[in-house]
Amino acid sequence: MDYYLASAADIAQALETSPAGLDAATARQRLAAHGPNELVATARKSWWRLLLHQFTDVMILVLLAAAGVSVLMGEANAAYVILAIVGLNAAVGFGQEYRADKALAALQKMAAQQAQVLRGGTPQTVPAASLVPGDAVLLEAGNVIPADVRFLETHALKVDESSLTGESANVAKNADPLPPGDYSLGDRRNLGYRGTNVTNGRATAYVVATGMGTELGKIAALVQTKEVATPLQKRLATLGVRLSAAALAVGALFFLMGWLRGAPLRELLLVSVALAIAALPEALPALVTVALALGAERLVRHHALVRKLPAVETLGSVTYICTDKTGTLTLNQMTVQEVYEAPQPAPPGLGPGNGLLMAMALNNDVAQGPDGQWLGDSTEVALARYAAEHAHAHPALEARFPRVAELPFDAERKCMTTVHQTADGVLVLTKGAVGALFAQLAAGQKVKIPDLERRANALAGQGYRVLGYAAKHLPALPADLSPAALETGLTFLGIAGMMDPPRAEARQAVAECRAAGIKCVMITGDHKLTGQAIAEKLGILAGPGELVLTGPELAKLDGAAFAAIVENVRVYARVDPAQKLRIIRALQARHQFVAMTGDGVNDAPALKNADIGVAMGISGTEVAKEAAHLVLLDDNFATIVQAVKEGRRVFDNILKFIRYLLAGSVGEILAISLAPLLGLPVPLLAIHILWVNLITDGLPGLALAYEPAEATAMQRPPTDPRQTIFAGGLGWFVLGVGALVGGLTLGTQAWALRDGDAHWQTMAFSVLCFSQLGLALAVRSQHESVFRQGLWSNRPLLAAVVLTVGAQLLAIYLPFLNRLLSTQPLSAAELAGTLAAASLVFWAVEAQKLVLRRRSARSVGGPPAQDQLLGPPALPPAKAVRLVRA
Repeated sequence: MDYYLASAADIAQALETSPAGLDAATARQRLAAHGPNELVATARKSWWRLLLHQFTDVMILVLLAAAGVSVLMGEANAAYVILAIVGLNAAVGFGQEYRADKALAALQKMAAQQAQVLRGGTPQTVPAASLVPGDAVLLEAGNVIPADVRFLETHALKVDESSLTGESANVAKNADPLPPGDYSLGDRRNLGYRGTNVTNGRATAYVVATGMGTELGKIAALVQTKEVATPLQKRLATLGVRLSAAALAVGALFFLMGWLRGAPLRELLLVSVALAIAALPEALPALVTVALALGAERLVRHHALVRKLPAVETLGSVTYICTDKTGTLTLNQMTVQEVYEAPQPAPPGLGPGNGLLMAMALNNDVAQGPDGQWLGDSTEVALARYAAEHAHAHPALEARFPRVAELPFDAERKCMTTVHQTADGVLVLTKGAVGALFAQLAAGQKVKIPDLERRANALAGQGYRVLGYAAKHLPALPADLSPAALETGLTFLGIAGMMDPPRAEARQAVAECRAAGIKCVMITGDHKLTGQAIAEKLGILAGPGELVLTGPELAKLDGAAFAAIVENVRVYARVDPAQKLRIIRALQARHQFVAMTGDGVNDAPALKNADIGVAMGISGTEVAKEAAHLVLLDDNFATIVQAVKEGRRVFDNILKFIRYLLAGSVGEILAISLAPLLGLPVPLLAIHILWVNLITDGLPGLALAYEPAEATAMQRPPTDPRQTIFAGGLGWFVLGVGALVGGLTLGTQAWALRDGDAHWQTMAFSVLCFSQLGLALAVRSQHESVFRQGLWSNRPLLAAVVLTVGAQLLAIYLPFLNRLLSTQPLSAAELAGTLAAASLVFWAVEAQKLVLRRRSARSVGGPPAQDQLLGPPALPPAKAVRLVRA
C-alpha cells in the first residue's frame, strides 16, 4: 500500500488500528507474526571455511602438489620453502577476509532503543524492538523515529533526513495525503523513516513498517552482499589459471618425452617439479600485497584512508565516478547566493536601512554559540548569516525589535511569521514560499506580482531555493494572532536565493577526471534543477547528449531502455538507495568500473557494491565509512584525483614486476626443458629456482613498487577493465626476453661444459640470477632509458639490486649456502664471464627502447611510441571538450 497517498482513515482501516493505538493482546499477536523491529544479519562464513578457501586457488594447489612430490623424492628443503610460501599467502588472504563487516552494526546503532506508544489510548514507553505495524507512536523534538511511520497529526514538525536522503535541509512534515503520482523518499512529506531525527515540533503517527521492511532495513539488506572482485584480482585470477595450466602442461610434456627416451623416473619427477616451480612466480602474491600497502601508506599522506587493500589499485582502473552532491561536491552548507530587494519604501517601523536584510536577521529561530557557531535550521542559518555579514546582526536587531509573538512555519501555509515590538506599535515580518506570499499582499502590491514572479522563477531555474519576505506595521499587538489577521495586507520586501555551493576545488578535480578519461556522474537526492545547476557549474554537464534523469523517470525505464542511456546520464536527481545501486550495476553491466562517493546511510548499498566505494571521513556517517573501501579524511572531492593517480601508479608498477617475474620464469622454463633436447644435463635444481624466485626476484620486484608515477599517468584513459594482464603486448615481451634469458643460461652451460668446467651448474645459476637483476633496472620505464631516468630516482631498487648481488655472491662463496644450494665457488674469470653474459639482457632491452625512441621521433609529433613488446601504446591527452549548456 502506498501510505503516502492514502488518508489517515484508510490507513487505520488497512492496519486495523485507531488513533488510540493497539491493545496489548493485539500487539503481542502482531509481534509474533511480524517478528521484532530489528535489523537482521545474513549468515556469514565460519572462520574455518574462510581458511580452507585460501587453499582453493589453482596456483596454490600446483605448489602443494610440487611440495608433495619433493618430499617423496627426498628433496625436503624445497618442500619446506614451498610450504612456507603457501602458508604466508594463506595467512594474508585469511586476514583480509576475516575482518567482520561492520556496516550492519553501524546501521543498528542508528535505531532508537525506546519508543512512546499509545496502547489502548494510554501512553507507554516500550522497547523499540517490540513495535508492530498499526502501533500509534508519539514523537517530539530530539526523538529518533523508531520505525517507518505515517503521520496522523503534526505540530510544526521537522525531521532531519540527511542520513537517509543525503540532503542537509530539515524537512517539514504534515499529515495530509499526497496527490496521486510517483514520489521519491525525500518528497513523501507525510512519512517518517526509521533512524531519522525529529528536530522540531511533535507528532502522532502510525507504524507502517518494522525491521527489515523499513527503508533502513532495505539498506541493511543491500549492504550485506558479496564483495565485488577488483580489476587486479580478476586479472591475477586469470593469470594464475594460465600459469598453472602452463606449468602442468610443460611438466607433463617433459615427463612424457623423458619417459619415451627411457630416462630414470626419479630424475623425471625432480625436473618436473623444478619446471612447475619455475612456471609459478611464488613471490607474486606477496609483492602485490606489499605494493598495495605502500600505495595505501602514500594515500594516507594525501588524506585518504584505505580500508580494503585492493581498493588502491582499483582507483587507477575506474572509468566512472558516481558522486553524491551534498558534502562531496558541495560544502554541505546552505548559503545565500543572490538577493533582490523590492524597489519601494519599507513599511513603517523598520526604520532606516535595508528592510530585506532586517527581516532576514529577525525572522528566524537561530542562535550563535559561545564559539560563534550558528545553531538552528540550515536554511535559517544561511539567511541570518548573510544578514550578519552585511551589517545586520541578529542580536543587535533583536534588542531593538524584541519578538512579542510568532506563528511557526506550517507546511499548509508555507509561511513563518514573527511579530516585533517597535516604538510606535508592532512590526509583522513574514517569510515563506514566494507564491504563498503573493496571495497575502496588500491591494496596491498586486500590480508588482508579475515582475516578482519572473524574478523568482529565474532564480529557481538556476537551482536556487527561493524564499520571499513581506512585512506590515500595526499600531498595537492585536488580540487575534491568527494567520488570517497577521498574514494579510503585506508589503513585499524582497527575495533570497539559496544554494549549497560547490567546492572551489571540485571543478578542477572534475576537469582532471575528464582529462584522465574518467566520467563523473552526480547522484543526488536533491531536486532536478538544483542538481543540474551544480553539475553545470562544476563541468559535469559539459557536452551535447549528456542527460539529467530523476528517480521517478528512472523507475519508469525497463532494463533495456536504461542500459541504452546509462553511459550518457551525468546527473540523477531525487533517487532512492535502491536506484543508486541500480545505476552502479547498470554501468558495471556495460563493462565499466565504477567508483561511488558518498556520506549518508542512503549511499551505503552503492558504496558496498561499487567496484570502489569512497566515503567522506568528516561528514560521512559511520554506516557509509564501514561500507566503503576508501575514506577521504578531508571530505575533498579533489583528493580523489590524487588517489586515482596513486592507483594508476600502483597498477603500472604491479605490471612492471609482473613483466619482470614472468620473463624470468619463461627463461627458467626454457633452460630446464630445452637442455635435455640439446643433449645437456638439466642446468638448475628446484632449490635454485626457489632461490631465484624468492631472493633474486623478490627484493628487486618489491623495490619496483617505489617507482614514481609516469608523467602521463593522468593524461590517458583508464585501462580497459576487460583486458587481461597479457594485454598490450606484455605476453610478447615476456616471451622475447624470457627466450633471451633462457638462451644465455643454456649458452653459458654449454660453453662451460665444452671447456670441462666442473662449475657449469653454478655458472648457469648465476647467469640466470644476474640477468634478471639487469632486467629489473631496464623495466622501470617502457620507453625512457635508465640513464635518462637516473639510477637515484628509485633508490630502493638500486639498493635491492646491490643487496641481491651480495646475496648471490654469498650463495657462490659461503660454504653453508654451498651445501644448501649445491653451488661451488667460481674463479674470477668464471664470475666475470657470467656477469658479462648476464648483462646482455639489460643492454638488449635498452637498445630496443633506443630504437623505439628514434622511430617515434621520426613519426608525426606526439609522445614517444611504445613497442608492442613493452606494453600498451602511450595515449595523447584527452581532447578539449567545448562547454555547452545541457
